[in-house]
Amino acid sequence: MVRSKSGSLKSSGKRLGYIRVSTAEQSPARQIDGLRAACDAVFIEKGSASSHHRPVYDEVLSKLKPGDTLVVWDVDRAYRSVIDALTEVRGLSERGIGFEAMSGEYDLSTADGGFSFTIRAAVSEWEREKLRARTREGLAAAKARGVKLGRPRKLSEREIAAVRAKKEAGAKNVDLARAYNVSGRTIARCLRGLSGDDQDQ
Repeated sequence: MVRSKSGSLKSSGKRLGYIRVSTAEQSPARQIDGLRAACDAVFIEKGSASSHHRPVYDEVLSKLKPGDTLVVWDVDRAYRSVIDALTEVRGLSERGIGFEAMSGEYDLSTADGGFSFTIRAAVSEWEREKLRARTREGLAAAKARGVKLGRPRKLSEREIAAVRAKKEAGAKNVDLARAYNVSGRTIARCLRGLSGDDQDQ
């Protein structure tokens, strides 16, 4: 938690929780459960922390007043990098706003607190970079082995050939889609000669 320049804890105001999830599919339930009991309100943002456009985060900042506290699940749930984290949190402190990460408390008015916060933020950034590197290496290795990446085909090569033959014989797209249990868009893509992994899911 951040202290004011006078050294007193800023805990008399509102506690606003900020949650970021990387994708629309990722569930924030664990973070919500962790913050709900400790906050007056919780705000959820869906998108990468590396994005410079974070409207929900900006909204939370605009709501915070001196004496309030910004609460996050973890450092990397809110900030792009160590520099970003230190800059933002110090800015909050200068406004008289507290900061708390559920993974630990950081008093940036002390040398030890600043050091601990920097280390934790650096570890989070390192973990993200390692994950990105492993993902790139895995994709490169799979491609080298001849693994076809992307969405699985809705229709086999034989089925695509059959669809084209039936279309030439006068079949309608809607009837073909119904017969092969796929969408009309998939049929249209097959007829345009697009690859199966581009087919509509």
